[in-house]
Amino acid sequence: MYALDTNIIIRYLRNEKNVERNLDNTLARKCRLYVPKAVDYEIRRGFNITPTPRKETAYKILIEKCPIVEADINIWERAILIYGELYRKGFTVGEIDILIGAFCIENDYTLVTNNTSDFINMSGLKIVDWTQS
Repeated sequence: MYALDTNIIIRYLRNEKNVERNLDNTLARKCRLYVPKAVDYEIRRGFNITPTPRKETAYKILIEKCPIVEADINIWERAILIYGELYRKGFTVGEIDILIGAFCIENDYTLVTNNTSDFINMSGLKIVDWTQS
């Protein structure tokens, strides 16, 4: 199972071929793809600032294939632990990225991102980058 990060969805909406191919191949293998609610928030706030009807329509189609999943109490609790761990190690990571990482760790999902630097220090998080071939 995979969770899509915001930057991967943006690249998908820009029709980047590697991302499109990887998403299509993953769906064809019957793997499950999800969009954490925190990612949905980031995508939709962007549409609120800069409306782009073509991308908004493409996003609606995408989330029919890759449903949005809410964060439950366990994810919030995991995010607290991740924040503390990163803080003690001297790493600064955005709050939304911590929630996305917590979502993936708690649900045992692999995070699809090309923003590995914000996630690499989260213990137990599996990451894959679909922007590569």
